[in-house]
Amino acid sequence: MIARMNVGGPAVQVSSLMRTLPSEEFDQRLYTGYCAEDEADYLDTQARDVEAIRVEGLGRSIRPGDDARAFACLVREIRDFRPHIIHTHTAKAGVLGRSAAKVAGAGSALVHTFHGHLLHGYFSPPKTKAVIAVEQALAKVSDRLVAVGPQVRDDLLSAGIGKPGQFVVIPPGLVLPPGPPRDEARQLLGLPREGPIIAFIGRLTKIKRPDRFAEVVRVVRSQRPDVQFLVAGAGDQEIALRESTHDLPVTMLGWRDDVETVLAASDAVLLTSDNEGTPLSLIQAGMAGLPVIASDVGSVRDVVIDGKTGWLAKPAPQDLSQAVLKFLGDPQEARRRGWAGETHTTAAFGIQRLEEDHANLYQEFMKKVNFA
Repeated sequence: MIARMNVGGPAVQVSSLMRTLPSEEFDQRLYTGYCAEDEADYLDTQARDVEAIRVEGLGRSIRPGDDARAFACLVREIRDFRPHIIHTHTAKAGVLGRSAAKVAGAGSALVHTFHGHLLHGYFSPPKTKAVIAVEQALAKVSDRLVAVGPQVRDDLLSAGIGKPGQFVVIPPGLVLPPGPPRDEARQLLGLPREGPIIAFIGRLTKIKRPDRFAEVVRVVRSQRPDVQFLVAGAGDQEIALRESTHDLPVTMLGWRDDVETVLAASDAVLLTSDNEGTPLSLIQAGMAGLPVIASDVGSVRDVVIDGKTGWLAKPAPQDLSQAVLKFLGDPQEARRRGWAGETHTTAAFGIQRLEEDHANLYQEFMKKVNFA
């Protein structure tokens, strides 16, 4: 169960598991809601082969009436399907799905994945406190809690969510399709053939800090007028970003279902977030052989090895700008870190490892339950 399959890390992971877990061993059903108007649906753009049962109200927005209907639907579906394991992803689906499982009384083992967390940068202190209280209560009825990185796990434990023995760390896994040659990619995207290009890839939402990205662009351009910037993504901050960069060399591409083309056209990827789980955009950058410049938050350092595969900096415009300028000032070192990033991410974040980790997790419960 996942609230919605908007383009992003959770949707990639869920769809990958639907495709790769062996059907002779696992009978899977995917329950999800609908994306908002300002979001691209991964099932429609890149995972048309993945079947899903749509649940009205199981989306991003919190509306008591819709949420109650989604909850009732999930209870009915659980009682009909009687799954041995219910695996929830994203906060809202985690609340409704695990609560519905208890009401349905099917005796399902409950697993929840934290692709990040809502402890920093999302809500006011009172709302954050309420979120923590809810997650603490749900952890008590969960059989396993999955974190996409050690830092995510440690942050949750520090907040009193779950116990160490409940957690298992399963990093993301993916396959990056080969991209076109550099010149062809730039031509396809309408970009200059020469000069360095730095890409921002991801949702344009508050937590990703596109406003900070705009500040970094302005500082860097004042010292390196030859550099161009590229934004692949959309969201509720898109208009504000367009307005703040209208006088800067920033190409806004909107949602793209060919991230490999964006990466092929770029020389580095920049991330400016306040908080992250284990960002897939940085894994994809590494697999494409690109160095990364990123704010040192969440589990970013589980993907980017500072000084080896990229540059990590404090999440402030001046610090990130200096890191970008270091990248631009040493092309040979940038290439070296890009090559190291390709080796690291390909070994650590492959799709086969993701499937094996989940199969091993589910088999824990198979040993405890009579599946006849």
